[in-house]
Amino acid sequence: MSNKRSQIREYIRKTRNNLSKSQQGIAAQQLNMNFTQHLKDKKTTKKEHIAIYLTNDGELDTSLLIKSLWDLNHYIYLPIIHPFNGANLLFQRYEKNSPMRANRYGILEPKLNCTQICPLPMLDYLLMPLVAFDEQGNRLGMGGGFYDRTLARLHDQHWQKPQLIGLAHECQKVDELPIESWDVPLKTIITPDKTYCW
Repeated sequence: MSNKRSQIREYIRKTRNNLSKSQQGIAAQQLNMNFTQHLKDKKTTKKEHIAIYLTNDGELDTSLLIKSLWDLNHYIYLPIIHPFNGANLLFQRYEKNSPMRANRYGILEPKLNCTQICPLPMLDYLLMPLVAFDEQGNRLGMGGGFYDRTLARLHDQHWQKPQLIGLAHECQKVDELPIESWDVPLKTIITPDKTYCW
């Protein structure tokens, strides 16, 4: 099964990286509209705590959405690799002036500040990157397992928050993914073209 997952991962990453700069720009605008509309549909007036990621390796560009969420005064958090348990993630407040550093994968993350960490159950939304997704809401990540391990404890407790939302280009959708026992399925995936809910 791992070989099949690797093949899908390689094919979709190549497809995603072949998107033009123009296609990526249009996709970022559509993502911004789709997620801000998703928030409006919830008819909430409170400022949400939203974890998101910085784009890497052809992922759906989140920079425009982050700026819009800042303008709407929501609280934004980015994943950082846990300093003592390097297989898990923490989520730290991200502001326009946050000091940043590159992690071991070369991805920018806020410099660790324990006073700015948000416990998972305090997040309202967790917007997750993915390599591929299928018709059932299953998610295939980059293979590091960071999100699955980080969410495993909450998954066992049938948590209500945060709401997990995958972000992807439409070209990342496949009919069916081979699933492992540790995979955390998603109830919502937003692409530039539509919002999938299960």
